[in-house]
Amino acid sequence: MKGRRNNTQQISIPARQRKRSGGAKQNFAERSKRMNRSYEIMFIVRPDLEEAELDKLIESFSANVTDGKGEVTSVEKMGKRRLAYTVRTFNDGFYVLMTIAAEGALIGELERRLRVSEQVIKFITVRMDEEEKRLAKVKALRDSKVKRSAVPVQAQAAAPVADEAAAADAPSPAAEIAEVAAEPATV
Repeated sequence: MKGRRNNTQQISIPARQRKRSGGAKQNFAERSKRMNRSYEIMFIVRPDLEEAELDKLIESFSANVTDGKGEVTSVEKMGKRRLAYTVRTFNDGFYVLMTIAAEGALIGELERRLRVSEQVIKFITVRMDEEEKRLAKVKALRDSKVKRSAVPVQAQAAAPVADEAAAADAPSPAAEIAEVAAEPATV
């Protein structure tokens, strides 16, 4: 009975072949639960909607966010504007911009509600924390560079003198061309 293994005996599996318990999706879900990210949601509402109904719609979306443990940072009604192209037979619409700090799952639910709402004709969601990081990096890079206007006047006056001295030591471009032309061509 050499070929048979005892049921109590464990088979050794190399570490690289073992699977993580829960898988990668669970780890992603755990990470997203811990993160509140900032988002901008802009949506366009039908132009035939009354002002009171628009306020009620915005309040319902804000309530969805706060019920889901998110935070509505700001709501900006941008007014009625003409659309660039016809959407669902509408040429105009009320633009609303909401800034939200929430989890990714809550944003998915809010987008689903925007999609099924008959009053909303178009929407877009943008994650802003990455954009804020990028802008902070660009600003830090700009601040690290020395501005010419920030350099004292005496240093600016001394810089052209140093440039003239360096130019006097260097041969002129015409002299370099003459030297190249005087050399015999080797082929």
